[in-house]
Amino acid sequence: MEDKNIDKELKKVWEEEATQQPDEKKEASWNDFSAKVFEKKPRKIKPWYYAAAAILLVFLSLSGVLLSDNSFGGNRDMAYTIVENPTTKVKLINLPDSTVVELQPNAKLEYTSDFADNRKINLNGTAFFKVHKDKEHPFRVFCGETTTTVLGTCFTVAEGEEDSVSVKLYEGSVQMTVKGNSHNWLLSPGEEFVYNEQEVTVEAFNRFKDFDNVPLKSVLKHIRDTYGYEVIMPKSYINMQVTLRLNEKENLTDVIHILAEMYNLTPQINEEIKKVTFKSR
Repeated sequence: MEDKNIDKELKKVWEEEATQQPDEKKEASWNDFSAKVFEKKPRKIKPWYYAAAAILLVFLSLSGVLLSDNSFGGNRDMAYTIVENPTTKVKLINLPDSTVVELQPNAKLEYTSDFADNRKINLNGTAFFKVHKDKEHPFRVFCGETTTTVLGTCFTVAEGEEDSVSVKLYEGSVQMTVKGNSHNWLLSPGEEFVYNEQEVTVEAFNRFKDFDNVPLKSVLKHIRDTYGYEVIMPKSYINMQVTLRLNEKENLTDVIHILAEMYNLTPQINEEIKKVTFKSR
């Protein structure tokens, strides 16, 4: 509105004789006057405003997914670590509490940032666990509808199709529970727990690898296939006959120590190229 028009309007109001008006009319008059004097200019919104708003919306949506997940049966409103194995080989993982995990191909596990005090693992797929003993902090693995609770032991958890889960115990003991079921199952070494179609079975399985009077090279092949380490042995020992029983999930260091003591050899382990060389003492 131009300045001369504003002066004209003000003069007109000033010269009018004051009369008492209803409140509704006062409000209408003021709105009419302010609309003429204080004209609103259209606000231009810059394109980057929309982009910023879109990014903020996506960020908030992702935050909701990350912080609202409750897979661990506890509070997930904290940072957590995800470890996946997209390869075709077993992935070796050392957890913060010194527990060793062999994560099978296409498997994934998760644990929260307070793992030292809250040893809980969420597992999708198959993994072998050699749990570090800690009586003050039980170790729990959540897989499907099942929970495996241990203090320190060796076991395998495998997730199958249609929410089926199997647990094989190699050493120690584990307690099994199923969501919505008040019963507990206590496993002993050599027992397998299977949960399938809401039914539970516990059966024995062979947890040992037996070598009965076979050439030593058969044991070396087992080490290569199981642990991924090439073993170099003096030629004079390769075809020696050996009878030996190993736990299927025996620690590689223990296997090497057993062979070294049996044949009075000194082992050298190269972790970078995954190679074990035995030399005469």
